[in-house]
Amino acid sequence: MLRTARQLASLLTGVALLLLGNGLLNTLIPVLGGRLGFSSTLLGAMTSAYFAGFLGGTFIISALVRRMGHIRAFAFCATACACLILLLSLTTQPLLWLLLRFGIGLVVVGLYTVIESWLNSQAEPRQRSSVFATYMVVNLGSLALAQQFLQFQPSQNAVLFVLVALLVCASTLPVLATRMRQPEVQPMPRLRTRRLFQLAPSAAVGALLSGLTMGAMWGLAPVYAASVGLNAAGIGTWMSVFILGGAALQWPMGRLSDRHDRRIMLIVVSALGAIAAALLPMLAGVPIMADVLLFVFGGMAFAVYPIVVAHLLDHVPSEELLPASSSVLLVNGIGSAAGPLLAGVLMSAMGASWLFGWVVLCMGGTALYVAFRLLTFHRDQAEAPAFMPMLRTTPAAMEMHPAVDAETETGSVHEGER
Repeated sequence: MLRTARQLASLLTGVALLLLGNGLLNTLIPVLGGRLGFSSTLLGAMTSAYFAGFLGGTFIISALVRRMGHIRAFAFCATACACLILLLSLTTQPLLWLLLRFGIGLVVVGLYTVIESWLNSQAEPRQRSSVFATYMVVNLGSLALAQQFLQFQPSQNAVLFVLVALLVCASTLPVLATRMRQPEVQPMPRLRTRRLFQLAPSAAVGALLSGLTMGAMWGLAPVYAASVGLNAAGIGTWMSVFILGGAALQWPMGRLSDRHDRRIMLIVVSALGAIAAALLPMLAGVPIMADVLLFVFGGMAFAVYPIVVAHLLDHVPSEELLPASSSVLLVNGIGSAAGPLLAGVLMSAMGASWLFGWVVLCMGGTALYVAFRLLTFHRDQAEAPAFMPMLRTTPAAMEMHPAVDAETETGSVHEGER
């Protein structure tokens, strides 16, 4: 048991270092791009390129890992990622930044897939829930801490790119040092999108609109923060408050969803998020109120996707859980890729504060659609699996989800009994 804990700790250390680097990079790009005079549309397109690369990588990375093995694939992707990051520091050409962001997304998904599939293979059934929860805490904690590196404000922008590359390279050390047996990566089947909308339409629509919201926030929230006069350190703190709200409020919102039809909580969370987003630009000049609203908004925005997944797990047949969870991830990824570009166009035309106009549209749309479904279609929620806080990462993370694992095993037993 102790040996397994040490081995899992090495993987979690690796992912913490990776997320410190990638979390800093995702904020650094819009901050530096704004200083270089890039428009909101262009900055949104760069974030869209990253998510498009991330989404595309999910289709090819399994073959790469099967060919190379986990350790070599991780080292390959980390080296490629560090090279692409350093190339960012050598140019200010927007087209090259777009291409490099796409490439970074392509290899980062490989890094996540290796870690998540390895954690999934090593976690014993009784440990699965705690391993999954710990992994999500490491994710959110690292992302929040990464924002604080912006406070260093070195005289040369290239220094922060070098720091990001160093953190990505450092993430390979605990992974390369592990003695764990390398697992096999199996291709993740997907449901047809139409089938997903038939099985759980609220989950499908919620996943899409959550992607449109969070993709825009990851890429353009620093642009808005700069527009209201925050310096680099202030932008880092602003993003940390947003992320910490997500870390703190996911659990209570999710536990409430365990006790009722999850669609009710999806309506409440989306509506509260939309209200907080609408108020934020109005109270941006009142620091305490703005921070409270940002914290609440972050909690609501981050809670939408895990409640969507929990709703999906409640109502999809056990034999279709893994394909369905992979498909809802794909739908969310499409939203994440489209959201920054669409919101960037809106901000360029109407002003930076319209980022929150976009958020109100998406989260308000989620609340209205789910309310319509709730009023027109009754669904029971008997013996539903417990909510688990989570972030959208790769299909390998959903294999680690204890509810998916338990339901799949139950489905297999029932299949054999027939």
